[in-house]
Amino acid sequence: MAKLAWDQVGQRFFQTGVDRGVLYLTDSAVAWNGLTSVDVDSDNDLQSYYLDGAKYLQTVSPSDFAGKMKALTYPEEFDSVNGIENEDSGLSYYNQKPESFNLSYRTRIGNDLDGVDHGYKIHILYNVMASPDSYSYQTLQETLTPIEFGWTLSATPPFIDGHRPTSHISIDSTKVNPLVLESIETSLYGSAISNPYLPTIEEIITLLEQFGSLIIVDNGDGTWTAIDAADQYITMTNSTTFEIDNVDATYSDVSTYTVSTTNPD
Repeated sequence: MAKLAWDQVGQRFFQTGVDRGVLYLTDSAVAWNGLTSVDVDSDNDLQSYYLDGAKYLQTVSPSDFAGKMKALTYPEEFDSVNGIENEDSGLSYYNQKPESFNLSYRTRIGNDLDGVDHGYKIHILYNVMASPDSYSYQTLQETLTPIEFGWTLSATPPFIDGHRPTSHISIDSTKVNPLVLESIETSLYGSAISNPYLPTIEEIITLLEQFGSLIIVDNGDGTWTAIDAADQYITMTNSTTFEIDNVDATYSDVSTYTVSTTNPD
């Protein structure tokens, strides 16, 4: 038996902040500078049932995603979400058909030892539509007050096998294998040899659940990445050459083959 204890050193956790916003459109991914807040609403439907004047059952119906977002500025690419079409000549057309988008951002996990550097959560929002809040331009005064743009968010959740459809997932850096986390972040943020892109929920699930496997990731730009988180498939023969053993591969000819994700025996 163990007695409960409170306020242990290193166990005083908190969450704060928002950073590393990335906007994903159909054919582009761009860093979002100026993102100040993302608010996720909880509007679950609480239903009570009564029999002979006494409550005998209470249920909660899960809600769909809804939220708010604010920013001091936003990428030019976000104009298409706002229903603004920009011409190369500098002419812009307002009140056009808005576009849906995807978004990733981080929130920080802190504790009493590490402060806000203890860890973070990567949040990903899929299939989001944004309705802009009203804003006004005012005369310049002695104290400059920048406009803060705001949007009301809604989303169409993608289907997920074994779970209720959702548009909002998060990845906890304090719990995910570091090599798998690095692969996810390379997809989200890009690297020196690959462009950033947003993996589907199914791709992220595969990466998280197949630790111990050799995971092959299509980077979407003609390159691929092999993740050997268990260090049992890939051997570096020198600084630039490696061997992959016990891999699932299909040979097309003597020099061409297709490599796929390999689960451990």
